[in-house]
Amino acid sequence: MNTAPQKKKVMPHAHKIVVGSLVTATILCVGFFVAPNVFSSTYTRMAERAEVLAEKIEKKEVPDVVHMPTPEPMKAIYMSQCVVGTPSFRDKLVVLIDETELNSVIIDVKDFSGKIGFTTDNPILAPAVSDACGARDMKAFIKTLHSKNIYVVARITVFQDPYYTSVHPELAVKKASDGSVWKDHKGLAFIDVGAKPFWEYIVELGRESYKIGFDELNLDYVRYPSDGNMKDIAFTFSKGVSKAEMLERFFSFFYESFATGETPTSGLRPSRRDSSDITRPALSVDLFGYTTTNTDDLGIGQVLERALPYFDFVMPMVYPSHYNSGFIGIAKPATSPYEVVKYSMDRSTQRARLLGAAEVSTATSTIMVFLREQSQKGHGNINAQQMRPWLQDFDMGATYTPEMVRAQMQATYDAGLTSWALWDAGNTYTRAALLNQ
Repeated sequence: MNTAPQKKKVMPHAHKIVVGSLVTATILCVGFFVAPNVFSSTYTRMAERAEVLAEKIEKKEVPDVVHMPTPEPMKAIYMSQCVVGTPSFRDKLVVLIDETELNSVIIDVKDFSGKIGFTTDNPILAPAVSDACGARDMKAFIKTLHSKNIYVVARITVFQDPYYTSVHPELAVKKASDGSVWKDHKGLAFIDVGAKPFWEYIVELGRESYKIGFDELNLDYVRYPSDGNMKDIAFTFSKGVSKAEMLERFFSFFYESFATGETPTSGLRPSRRDSSDITRPALSVDLFGYTTTNTDDLGIGQVLERALPYFDFVMPMVYPSHYNSGFIGIAKPATSPYEVVKYSMDRSTQRARLLGAAEVSTATSTIMVFLREQSQKGHGNINAQQMRPWLQDFDMGATYTPEMVRAQMQATYDAGLTSWALWDAGNTYTRAALLNQ
């Protein structure tokens, strides 16, 4: 038996424990002095990431389209579909607005051809997009206008629509003789005012226009046709209903579609939009200048009192050149712009005030009963400031000088109104007639 003393065994992991303790101590020591900087750096990076994330979230919350309230006063010019698609031309008009008292522009989104002036993926509207005129960058252009505080209006030519009648001839105004599509002297076809499927199409176009940034929807050619063979014409969707009544039904449908966002059912007009309200578009309608002085429907369905309850603004086209010889005793109205516009707008504001007051009237005459009914549809919210005339800035019946254009503006002011729009089909406006900014 070997009794020699044994060497004391060293535990095999003892050195590791010692080394591990030293490492731990070192880490703790380093951590004590260094960690604050490391953690601080990490915290800073985390904070930066959070800030970037918050910025991204904030950007997502910013709406893609921002609308403007209706300016008071509004001073506008018209821009055609082809001009808005020509940057060199439209930019000159933007400069004109920038440099003068102008603050608004009225742009064709559906013109006399029936074609639409901006691109859209909307399946209802896409087939009608124009391949000849229009702005492929309409949405971006509107943003540019808004950045300059320019109010933007979409002009929609309604019932004159050669394109839609070619696709849906069953909705068109017909020839009484053979049932084919009726056309006016220019060869342009009209949709029957009573064709309700077309009403929905117009509302869809209005919604899409507002969606891409337009602040206001302006309806033109809201009427029955007049310039053609009226002896061979048939309105198959308007049987049993007067032209004025059928047109008013369309007005009501259009207004309620935007006031409630739903398909109209009540037939009554909701309360008027406040000028600062940008949750829905302002609505305006163009009427013949004679609607300011005539109380019949002019044979086309247009009656001032039947339009006022359904629109935020009514825009009579009081171009002096369009009045007949002898109007208010003037042999050649085109040469007397102040007198024609002043008389017309005086009459329109008087009628608007009368309509607004009719709700509380106790008169029983036929006209007052009618006015009272109309006022109730408008919730008694009708006033003279709804009137906003189109003024002439083109040569017809006379060569229009800056003084003649300016005279129409002054006539508007003298009638107690503040806003107007200038029309020239060629989009060439009289710079000298406008005040500098």
